Amino acid sequence: MKLIYVFDAYCGWSHGFSPTLREVASRHPELDVDVVSGGLFTGSRRVPVREFGYVQGANTQIAELTGVEFGEAYGRLIADGSFVMDSQAAARGVAALRRAAPARGVELATALQHAFYVDGLSLSDRATYRKVAEQAGLDADEVVASFEAADALGAAEGDFARARALGVDAFPTLLAADGAATTVLARGRAGADDVERRLAAFAATRS
Repeated sequence: MKLIYVFDAYCGWSHGFSPTLREVASRHPELDVDVVSGGLFTGSRRVPVREFGYVQGANTQIAELTGVEFGEAYGRLIADGSFVMDSQAAARGVAALRRAAPARGVELATALQHAFYVDGLSLSDRATYRKVAEQAGLDADEVVASFEAADALGAAEGDFARARALGVDAFPTLLAADGAATTVLARGRAGADDVERRLAAFAATRS
């Protein structure tokens, strides 16, 4: 059995789910966690943040419900509304970090969201991946090169295709998988105890 976490690094609700994800992963070190980028802001949705008038209100709600932080630097980054959230670039970065440390997907995915939502760093900027890699003790040159490599786009599109194949159209979604069988443990907001109950029920059906 393993867990599959489908998220978007530019999704505020995914940021809000980070504490639950880390707690679930810490409770179950025996379970591998596949981290998959879902592709929230691609194509016609890759536009200046001012086009999404709900962002600030949603972030306030997320902070109130989950306790996560939206930092002052993030507020400054999006203040004039011109910033573009490019999920394809973010997915390339997730893939680069995942390649450098496959077993640390949860840690690195949540660190990347912290870089954006707290530190106000663009996930389209190579310097962001250098900083996250250095803080995680990874080879920063290797991570940046992977982010900029010719096959990085293929890695991002592969993630988007996998999310679709899993039937995921809302982020974040946490799944448990055992062979061909999968079940949804969380979609959107959920606490670690809620996830635990659903995971135990799924495990009982597989024993």
